[in-house]
Amino acid sequence: MKFGKSICVLNVGGTRYAFTREVIRDFPLRRVSRLHACASEKEVLELCDDYDRDRNEFFFDRHAQAFVFIMLYVRSGKLRFLPGVCELSFYTEMLYWGLESAHLDSCCQKRLDDRMSEIGLDTISEGELRVSEDDTQSPAEHQPAVTGRAKWLERMRKTFEEPNSSVAAQLLASVSVIFVIVSMVMLCASTLPDWDTAKRNTVEEHRIVEAVCIGWFTTECLVRFLVARDKWEFLRRPLNIIDVVAITPYYVTMAMARAGMPGAGLGVAGVTLRVLRMMRVFWLMKLARHFLGLQTLGLTLRRCYREMIMLLVFVCVAMAIYSALAQLLEHGLDLGIRNQDYASIPAAAWWVIISMTTVGYGDVYPITIGGRMLGGVCVVSGIVLLALPITFIYHSFVQCYHELKLRSVRDARSLSTDILQ
Repeated sequence: MKFGKSICVLNVGGTRYAFTREVIRDFPLRRVSRLHACASEKEVLELCDDYDRDRNEFFFDRHAQAFVFIMLYVRSGKLRFLPGVCELSFYTEMLYWGLESAHLDSCCQKRLDDRMSEIGLDTISEGELRVSEDDTQSPAEHQPAVTGRAKWLERMRKTFEEPNSSVAAQLLASVSVIFVIVSMVMLCASTLPDWDTAKRNTVEEHRIVEAVCIGWFTTECLVRFLVARDKWEFLRRPLNIIDVVAITPYYVTMAMARAGMPGAGLGVAGVTLRVLRMMRVFWLMKLARHFLGLQTLGLTLRRCYREMIMLLVFVCVAMAIYSALAQLLEHGLDLGIRNQDYASIPAAAWWVIISMTTVGYGDVYPITIGGRMLGGVCVVSGIVLLALPITFIYHSFVQCYHELKLRSVRDARSLSTDILQ
């Protein structure tokens, strides 16, 4: 762009900064330096909020104090957080001006990492967090007009996906929970010895109950798929995959029965069908949409997957070491006593895992002095190894619980307001 004057003025939140064109061209902040390459006023407005041609002044509706600290980085090369401002808010300002977390000092980088880990953003890239000015300047220009059909679809989506969004959503969630419980009771009862006799006496009733449950789950799954914003993302969610896998065996069984091929006589296919039918037990995971405890557990596992992997590595390494030593002391050395329970390292690994977790079934135990001493060390080291990462998992669980509880309170307060209105 051909600037009207040799001096360019940046107005950030009411604070004005004057620079020459050469300084703007080589400015360390990408958003500012890109102004020099603009060929029209339209391109300029894509980078800033407003432009005054007469005064050659560029207006940015951003945090003025945050930009002061960013300018200190431009002058001194050191970037630190603004005191009293949320780390994520300042990080958003950094991304807006073209800076990244690597520009922060090491102490502030650690604060940012801890903060992002707390709210579950540690796996999201900076590109996904980068603020687009086109989205923040004029949402009315970029967002499509919401039609009546779109509003209806969004209302339906919230009703099926967000149980606390409305009274209808809560009623629908309650009905879904009832069907899940009925289905689980039927599944558990079907494994009882007297079930076959009871089923022969009341075969129609059992078929009707099963058909109604499957029909409800099928309808719910189809409606949620039809009103989903992103169909592909819907199909990728684990809970939705479980729904499909749990529903499918019923229809496959019905199709086989109509074709004259009962599932009991299909060999491998029959066994596979029974396994898939048993997948219905995972419908209990649907309760995670309605119960705070299961939501807390899922969120904790998602945030603490590194600690879970660390715990698994600790256990596997200790298991490999102690099982090899136990096999050697109890069976490998020719000392006149050979404990057949430790005939191989994999067999000794079972004893190691139940000892490290302090379960101790008593089905396998060492009989030599060296083996018993190793068992004591194994138990003590197991307590220490398990306790180290569990501390982090515990703190994350408490934090996740408080976050979800506050969110639940806000949703309940919003729902109460809607009812009163």
